[in-house]
Amino acid sequence: MSARSDRLPSRHLGFAFAILCAAIACMLAAIAPAQARGEIVSDAQIKAAVDKAYAATKGITAGKDADYIPALAEVPPDLFGIAVVTVDGRIYTVGDTDHPFAIESASKPFAASWVIEQKGEQWVEDTIGVNQTGLPFNSIIALESHAQATPAMNPLVNAGAIAIVSWIEPAEPKARWQTIQQLMNDYAGRALDVDLTVYRSEAGSSEHNRAISHLLKGYGTLNGDPEVALDLYTRQCSIHVTAQDLATMGATLANGGTHPITGKKIVSPAAAEKTLAIMSTTGLYETSGTWTWNVGLPAKSGVGGGIVAVAPGRFAIATFAPPLDAAGNSVKGQKAIELIVHDLIGSGMFDTGR
Repeated sequence: MSARSDRLPSRHLGFAFAILCAAIACMLAAIAPAQARGEIVSDAQIKAAVDKAYAATKGITAGKDADYIPALAEVPPDLFGIAVVTVDGRIYTVGDTDHPFAIESASKPFAASWVIEQKGEQWVEDTIGVNQTGLPFNSIIALESHAQATPAMNPLVNAGAIAIVSWIEPAEPKARWQTIQQLMNDYAGRALDVDLTVYRSEAGSSEHNRAISHLLKGYGTLNGDPEVALDLYTRQCSIHVTAQDLATMGATLANGGTHPITGKKIVSPAAAEKTLAIMSTTGLYETSGTWTWNVGLPAKSGVGGGIVAVAPGRFAIATFAPPLDAAGNSVKGQKAIELIVHDLIGSGMFDTGR
């Protein structure tokens, strides 16, 4: 008889090695940072980050209210609120998060998502454009400079946003407004109203946007009557939201177009992703590059003082603080979101988990 071998059969060695590898992987996962694994942050983490950012930024006094729209110039500049809504429906707020304000340009991504969904990604790229202009949000120079290609440039500057509104169906103005209003209601998860004071104030001082609207019509980028498109765009910008509403709307995009609380599918994941793409390149206008460098999340600002930033698959942060920088972005809101993002997910969507 041959001597008995003390070595395990090769198949047992392979099995043991597989168990060892799995154990090591579990240990590494346990010590890896949450952002590297894409985990949803805890309530305690959110509360700590938001409270810290609120305390650190509430004393900022830089910037000034949008004074080219008379009604916005009257908003108290010391109002300040922060809201976070996660993709699983958790909500955390601090400050003036129930104070209504005009959504303004923060409405643009949500209107754009409808057109992306209905018309298709390629149609939007070819007809409206998706490139950054590098110029102010209401620039006519950008429109003229690119008249031979896609004059509106992208859906988040005024020209592109007015064009977007013109393509929302149905064509009849009253029915089209009902579509726009219902879309915003669906994103917020509740019925929103229009601030008629802001609407009348903007409508009475919209010569610049009126010129843009008629130029768009001349270039063939705007559908139908430019005066109708301008009026509906102005109404859209005058919708009243709170910081919590805006965070909920952003969380719907973070959740692939499905509302995190009502469960209603508003747009497809593909449309939500393309909407986030244009937010990442143009959401803060000509300072979008600086924002992406410092914060690393898709975002959209409005001259009413709101900003919404989206962490895809995780949560959205919204702030309300009326004083703006020269580009039209809330000074206090930008800094607060930057601090929260750095505490919760490092370098935003670019974080490599190192």
